[in-house]
Amino acid sequence: MMESLMQFEREYMLWGLLIVPVIAALYLVSLRRRRSDLEAYGDRELMDYMMPEASLSAYRWKFVMVLGGLALLVVGAAGPRVGSMLREVEQKGREVIIALDVSNSMLAEDVRPSRIGRARQLISRMVDEMENDKIGLIVFAGDAYTQIPITDDYASVKMFLSTTGPDMVSKQGTAIGAAIELATRSFPTDEEELQDNGSVKNKAIVVITDGENHEGDAIAAASKAWEKGISIFTIGLGDPSGVPIPVAPGSSAKRRNKDGTVVVSKLNERLLIEIAGAADGAYIPVNRVNSLMEELDKLQRTEMKKKVYADYAERYQYFVGFGLLLLLVEALIQLRRSRLIRKLNLFRM
Repeated sequence: MMESLMQFEREYMLWGLLIVPVIAALYLVSLRRRRSDLEAYGDRELMDYMMPEASLSAYRWKFVMVLGGLALLVVGAAGPRVGSMLREVEQKGREVIIALDVSNSMLAEDVRPSRIGRARQLISRMVDEMENDKIGLIVFAGDAYTQIPITDDYASVKMFLSTTGPDMVSKQGTAIGAAIELATRSFPTDEEELQDNGSVKNKAIVVITDGENHEGDAIAAASKAWEKGISIFTIGLGDPSGVPIPVAPGSSAKRRNKDGTVVVSKLNERLLIEIAGAADGAYIPVNRVNSLMEELDKLQRTEMKKKVYADYAERYQYFVGFGLLLLLVEALIQLRRSRLIRKLNLFRM
């Protein structure tokens, strides 16, 4: 259920409310001094008799109106907004974690604009086609790192995606197994979110790489993921025949080994096929990459909790309007009783 909540666009303006107790203190000092001055002139009852039109109550009411009006104007200046706080709703969707290879071999340009550039395009297109799904991003080279925890904030995924590349990791290599293990641990672990014995398939890992695995046992990691009901889809980027790797994006200079020979990177399709097969997934070559969403659509959409925020409506006009009304009423209150007012016994002392 939505819960009412008030926020302020400019909370710092609320510091202006500190003037209220200051004015109140000055008023009390002034009132006490006024009483002392009146008592210095003579007997209180005699003074009241000599000034029948004077109204101490009107004086007090004018002060209350001014104080209340100023307080409301300060609150209005702070920009109060009334709406509803976030709540959780149930929506059907899938959970997908992308494991993106950012090793130096992904700079190869056998796929245009490059392997890493094509991977970014693919992920961006995938995000655009998602609805009510959750997505996470892991990058890996010699080790694996969580770039974005699983989320439904698609804008953040696309924003971080633009900064991914080999320069974001310090340890080079291609640890596909470590990436799969990290992705498997990154799915929600709440008991209500876990699927019994993989009977409900709504989770998947998408590994985007050239398949040049140098560390760990990727196939064993894929088997463990499938034991938890997680399917793995692999996308191979590159030429199986091999191509040189640029020193930097767009550079004509090629990377070389210590002996001076040019480093050649080859797409390892066999490994990627075995990884996908171990987790009941599919291998998708780059020329059929559009079929990825078709494969993901085979996953079951299950109920997932999603946090929803309501829009806030501006409410400053009510505070400003009522504050100005109090100041207007204050201006209409006279410190002296008119004959008519005196007959009505208003502002009785």
